[in-house]
Amino acid sequence: MLSRTIAMVLAGGAGTRLEPLTRERAKPAVPFGGRYRIIDFCLSNFVNSGLFRVKVLTQYKSDSLNNHISRSWRLTAFLGHFIETVPAQMRTGMDWYKGSADAIFQNLNLITDEHPEHVFVFGADHIYKMDVRQMYEFHLARKADCTVAVLPVPIEEGDQFGILDVSEDGRVKSFIEKPKKPPHMPGDPTRCLASMGNYLFTTDTLVREVTDDARTEGSAHDFGKSILSKLHTHANVFAYDFTKNEVPGQGERERGYWRDVGTLDAYYQANMDLVAVEPIFSLYNGRWPIFTSTSNAPPAKFVFNDEKNERVGHATESLVSEGSIISGGRVTRSVLSPNVRINSWAKVESSILMEGVEVGRHAVVKRAIVDKNVVIPPSMQIGVDVEEDKKRFTITESGIVVIPKGARL
Repeated sequence: MLSRTIAMVLAGGAGTRLEPLTRERAKPAVPFGGRYRIIDFCLSNFVNSGLFRVKVLTQYKSDSLNNHISRSWRLTAFLGHFIETVPAQMRTGMDWYKGSADAIFQNLNLITDEHPEHVFVFGADHIYKMDVRQMYEFHLARKADCTVAVLPVPIEEGDQFGILDVSEDGRVKSFIEKPKKPPHMPGDPTRCLASMGNYLFTTDTLVREVTDDARTEGSAHDFGKSILSKLHTHANVFAYDFTKNEVPGQGERERGYWRDVGTLDAYYQANMDLVAVEPIFSLYNGRWPIFTSTSNAPPAKFVFNDEKNERVGHATESLVSEGSIISGGRVTRSVLSPNVRINSWAKVESSILMEGVEVGRHAVVKRAIVDKNVVIPPSMQIGVDVEEDKKRFTITESGIVVIPKGARL
């Protein structure tokens, strides 16, 4: 059904609001959920939906992203399947991408070479599950030129998103970027429809619109501001309600889960969503797996059971990835990436520890994000005295301590 489509995944953003996690990597390559990268969620949605032709457009600090995709996402070329990264080619001049629409314009050859009838244009940096076949069927049924995936949000939050005003049948009447008074969705004055940044175009429409936009002086070259703001005036544009999407094996509680992890606090909270007894977003749906790189690391290990001396390897309400060793320490409500070591009498609470982190004896780590290969010295306290932490580390608005990759403490 999707054999005449191609997906263009926009993965070139700098991700400055996730600094220092993006100091050495692109935002879609930031680790998430222990053993995944953010981009794995978008790519898994396409593969699980049966769409196997994907181009990933990269730009800033793309080495780790390129490596991850080339080593992890190998599809069979024998059947014409591919997930390929494409660096900024500068085919139209000596400029980096000026915006999301310009990124597509500069890579139109990738589309025309494949001769698709429809093109998905999706972002690479959101956490969600979506069966894109249902969006495609919605698009075809309405003979749309463009379909925009939307999510109902409280109307008081509408000034944080691009908002679509739609008719009862889903036809888009206008698009407004972060309006102070957003139009409400049909039949519900308490909510409005926010663009998820995921689009489906007929090929002719997409090529025409990004080409016209490239010729327009003063354009922001952005899909929302520059394309959607006027496309509805001369084309059939429809809004697809993401909450109607049904993913196989997904519970009702998880329906409509979508998170923009563009800030450190949002990234932290989305990780914490994974560790509850009944998480609002589950990684354990075997009918809709999240694919990523495989590892030869051994199973996670929990050692020491000396309750008398409080030296017990223990973890609760946590994700503990392969290769990790909880050696007489305690972990609660945390996410541990591969090859993390928690030494005796250490305590880790409500934290995200990335690959290769080691926490020394008697150390305490609370409400922190610790990037790769950081060694927390014995008895050090992180997240206990935030004022002291501010002298050395990034502190988010909600008080999360963020330690950069490879920091020497």
